Amino acid sequence: MTCALCSVPVHTQFATPELVGGNVEGGLDPAEDPGWAGSGAGSPAEYARWAGHLCGMTCLRMALGGDAPSLFELRDGALKYGAYTEDADGTIRGLVYAPFAEYVSEVYGREATVHRHLDVAELPGLLDAGRTVPASVHYGIRYPERPAPGRGGHLALVTARTADGPGVHFHHPSGTDSGTRAAVLPLTEFERFFAGRGVSLGAAAASETGAGPEA
Repeated sequence: MTCALCSVPVHTQFATPELVGGNVEGGLDPAEDPGWAGSGAGSPAEYARWAGHLCGMTCLRMALGGDAPSLFELRDGALKYGAYTEDADGTIRGLVYAPFAEYVSEVYGREATVHRHLDVAELPGLLDAGRTVPASVHYGIRYPERPAPGRGGHLALVTARTADGPGVHFHHPSGTDSGTRAAVLPLTEFERFFAGRGVSLGAAAASETGAGPEA
């Protein structure tokens, strides 16, 4: 589905959008998702183990547009670059920004800049420059009417300013309905959930701009 507000695809990190709520809030086992094969995973078990960790790959898939690879193909590439790591006990760690930026730049030709300290007021300027921003937010941003339970720990793709200018439009990989998967918030509200870091992605190929990712 392409967003009517920003023309960027809307994807969820779980294969069946209607089951996102059950996965993140209802105790549903992701292995029971009948759409798991569409993610590119090799088995229901692999899908279930990884789906909750792939908000960053979902942001990348949306940013790459309608012809983007499957979610698990993107994951495979990220693993090769070290953007995800696995401990000896099987714990999955990531997304690690610097190797992620290198991966996006080298494999997909998108100039990528790591922002370790990103003020919320800088987001509109990045958007005006034609960039999209996987931004570190708390997953509780799906309930902006509630007190923010924290900042960061999850990624959402900021795609555009709001029509009136002072807010941002973003796609939330674990949004539980259409209104939270493609949402708008004033910057002051977005900031309550925002950790002040992320990666901005350019539209032009790195080979055309001569630019590369931040080290």
